[in-house]
Amino acid sequence: MVKGLVYGALAGAVWGGVFLVPRWLGEFSPMALMTGRYVAYGLVSLLLLLPLLRQLLPRLSQHDWLVLAALSVSGNLLYYFLLVVAVQYVGVAPTSLVIGMVPVVVTLVGARERDAIALRHLLWPLLAIVAGAACISYDVFASELADDLAQNQSGKLLGLLAAFGALLAWSFYAIGNARHLSRRPDLGSHEWSLLTGLLTGLMAFLLAFLYFSPAIGGAPAEQISLNFLLLMAALAVGPSVIGTGLWNAATRRLPLTLGGQLLIFETVFALLYGFVYEVRWPRMLESVAIVLLLGGVLASSWTHARQPADKSAA
Repeated sequence: MVKGLVYGALAGAVWGGVFLVPRWLGEFSPMALMTGRYVAYGLVSLLLLLPLLRQLLPRLSQHDWLVLAALSVSGNLLYYFLLVVAVQYVGVAPTSLVIGMVPVVVTLVGARERDAIALRHLLWPLLAIVAGAACISYDVFASELADDLAQNQSGKLLGLLAAFGALLAWSFYAIGNARHLSRRPDLGSHEWSLLTGLLTGLMAFLLAFLYFSPAIGGAPAEQISLNFLLLMAALAVGPSVIGTGLWNAATRRLPLTLGGQLLIFETVFALLYGFVYEVRWPRMLESVAIVLLLGGVLASSWTHARQPADKSAA
């Protein structure tokens, strides 16, 4: 469990950086950023998979490929496209706030698993997470109310809808990925991460061809720069390969109810990186929210750690 918690926290630290890229590359469309990231991810995955393909491919069933396709679309392509839309329209803090509710969704689903800890034991940790999200929500919208009134409200609504769509897409990925890995203990976490990257890269390449082809999608306004290519490569190696590998390693070691809550680290690190990017300290309510979010995860960890002893004592 300790290793699982460490791997999950490290994955969140790596994943939190993806929220800043749409701000750094604000002149690029969500489609350009999404396809650029995952074409690079696919190429890196292919290079790392080449020595393993001969012994790995025969072990994969048709069902494995279907699951990989569904997870690639939900957890990579759709999720990041919607995240970019949300960040560009409403900013890092509101986007990370909404996506930070993933632990609640995953925990509520995971509580229905057989041998899962009863939801009543997780009530206070979940309430702490919800309270932390509420603090961030109030702070963001109260502090930016004047700006909101002066901006395009339809754009704000689109951004919030995109953030909630990303929440659903990532929840589907987290639950489906954890369940499939539990059924296939013979597949290594690193192997599964690279296979996901390979299939995602193939689909992203097709989308990029359609988007950037003047004869099909029309000439996009973006001009591919060295800065764009370097950031796409960094996203491929960091959040996609290393982050996903760390998350898969955490998923194998933790129950779904706890593993889902570790996704809160992505939100916390996204907020911290956002503060550094904006060169400011967190406001009071933001600090309270971070304490509540981390406290909820730690309380859940403690509950999971002592639950087996309670069962054995009974």
